Amino acid sequence: MARGVLDWLRRADTKAKQTPSRGTLAPRAVARRTLMVEGRELPLVIRKLGHARRMTLRLAPDGSEARVSIPAWGRVGDAEAFARDRADWLAGQLARMPEPRAIAPDATVPWRGETLQIEWSERARRKPVIADGRLIVGGPVEGLAARLQRWLEAEALAFCADDLAHYCARAGEAVPRLSLSRAQRRWGSCAADGSIRMNWRLIMAPDFVRRSVVAHEVAHMKHFDHSPAFHAHLEQLFEGDIEAANRWLKRHGRSLYVPFG
Repeated sequence: MARGVLDWLRRADTKAKQTPSRGTLAPRAVARRTLMVEGRELPLVIRKLGHARRMTLRLAPDGSEARVSIPAWGRVGDAEAFARDRADWLAGQLARMPEPRAIAPDATVPWRGETLQIEWSERARRKPVIADGRLIVGGPVEGLAARLQRWLEAEALAFCADDLAHYCARAGEAVPRLSLSRAQRRWGSCAADGSIRMNWRLIMAPDFVRRSVVAHEVAHMKHFDHSPAFHAHLEQLFEGDIEAANRWLKRHGRSLYVPFG
């Protein structure tokens, strides 16, 4: 292990004992940097977190950047060294990233756990229509990828709205405001005011997976934590196998972040 990292760990141990907990502090972004990984210049994002007690390194789900989280009192230079020392690990993660999803006539697009073949025609309507496993769409072929993503987002909002109404009725809760998220790691979130945000990419997952995430966020409307009471409430709300849904996301969730190309 690099000497600089060892020195950092010694300082971290001392500082953690001296610094009071700041779990409520918001993340503080540090200026973007880059590092070379297998000849590729990869953006490096360093964030200072009030609740962090050690450095952690992650690759963005879509492979677009490396992210290091450090305690609020950590040094940016140590974080850079930490990431550079693990360039081989980042290279391995990048190698496992799937190729961008080609969006073109005769290509395929995932939708609710199925695979739809894109059938493009100049004479077809611009708004996609599903028929017999095909996604029929018209309009300029140059804007096909952006048009299909907008359609997927609209589908996500409609299906999540139905799911939300269903689980709020089961929970005896008023239906809160719903919006879509393009978050890079979170599938859903429930704010303190009760509003819920859902990751639009869930429309590409099987229905039971998407619905499990909506049920999860509705359960947070009553229990704003992950206590045993929360999990008991979630089990009452969700009709399916929550563990199976979690396993699906763990195994296949990254594939939903593959960018459209």
